[in-house]
Parts: sequence; structure tokens; C-alpha cells
Amino acid sequence: MEESKDKIVSYYDQFAEKQEVTGINSRHLQILDKLVDAGLEPHHRVLEVGCGIGTVSHLLATYLKKGEVLAVDISPESISKAKKLWKDQQNLHFEVSDMSDFEKSGQTFDFFVFPDVLEHIPVDQHAPLFKTVRKHAHADSVIFVHIPAPRFLEWMIQNEPQKLQVIDQPLDSGDLIKSITKAGFYLEKMETYSIFYHEKDYQYFVFRSAKDLDETHALGKWAVLKERIRIRLRHGILK
Repeated sequence: MEESKDKIVSYYDQFAEKQEVTGINSRHLQILDKLVDAGLEPHHRVLEVGCGIGTVSHLLATYLKKGEVLAVDISPESISKAKKLWKDQQNLHFEVSDMSDFEKSGQTFDFFVFPDVLEHIPVDQHAPLFKTVRKHAHADSVIFVHIPAPRFLEWMIQNEPQKLQVIDQPLDSGDLIKSITKAGFYLEKMETYSIFYHEKDYQYFVFRSAKDLDETHALGKWAVLKERIRIRLRHGILK
């Protein structure tokens, strides 16, 4: 396992150079946009796992004007570059960690962000990873996961393997949901959508801390009626 980890660290130390050339792209911006839609607010505290050289971290810290970002990555070289690139952002902090040694006693986070990283972490490490997340979550914490759509990644493996990273595995959505719900979260939203290809190349998931409902709030009659009218008009159902 140590040899495997050393190989992975070495790969991402070298990969850091490529990331610096790429800069901010549509995927990074989509992640921020989906996070805001999921309820990210400017005062929130965020843990980003697998930050690379901090491209998404920078976007998050820019949005979180009253909040804070702690971003971690397995690659010391990536973290070193990130600290230099974004040194002027006082609410952005970087640490080297693969999450197996992550421990912030007494600290919790509002959002846990996995920006296209879980497909690079062996599946047998997902359960302990989310146990660690649970230890640093509170009753309203959110896990946000962004990954390549499994069907699209399978196509990449077969047709363009040279573009893939040292570990690049299609993740079964059911298994992913199961491992996160087992850690005490529930799935609120999942969507497969397009960023670079018509064939819907990415997925994202929003999980919230599981807790019992204290009460429920029915939608108003007008809100329900408005939705019925919208569907009827859209599909030409006039009677």
C-alpha cells in the first residue's frame, strides 16, 4: 500500500505543473455554481478534499467573503504551488493530507467538497474517508460530490486512456450513495449533466446530514396549482 501511495503522490507532484497551465475552466466554474445552488453561503466554513493546486479553492474563497476554506491534497508539490498561487487570500488555507490522518478536534465544517477526486481514490478507502467526514460534520453539514459520469468515463478508458490519471475508476452511483448514507447523510439531489460533451460527461451529488424531521410545512395551494398549470400548458393538456 505504501508503494502504491508513493506512486500516487509522485504522479500528482508531477501533475501539478499541468494544472498550473490549465487554469480555471468550465468544470471549476460549474462546481462553484452548483455549490451555491446547494446552499453555500458567504459565511460558511468549507473543507475541500483533493484540491490540487487550489483552482476550485480559490473560487470558493473568493465567494466566501466572510467564510473560510481549508483545502487538502495528497501531493506536497501541489500544496506548495497552491500556497504560492493564492497567498493573498487570507481565508484560504492548505494542508498536505490524504484524509487518513485528518484530525481537527472540535472543528466542524458546513460543506465538504469533493471536486472530481473520488474517482481517483480506491473504492475500499471511501467508507473510512466518509467516517472521517462524519466526525467533522454538524447537524446541517452538506457533502458535495462532483465526478465524471460513469458511462462517459468508461468510454474514456476504452478510447482515450492517455488522458486519464494514475487511478481513474468509474464509480457506481448506488455504491457511492450507500457509502455516504452509511456515514449518516442522505441524498438530496443527484444530476448527470453536460460540461464539455453533449453526452452528459459529469455528475454531482448533494448529501445532507441525516436527521429526523421535527415538523413539515405544506406548500400553499397557489404554489401547487401554479405547478399544475405550468405542466398542463407545457404539454397542451387543456382539459
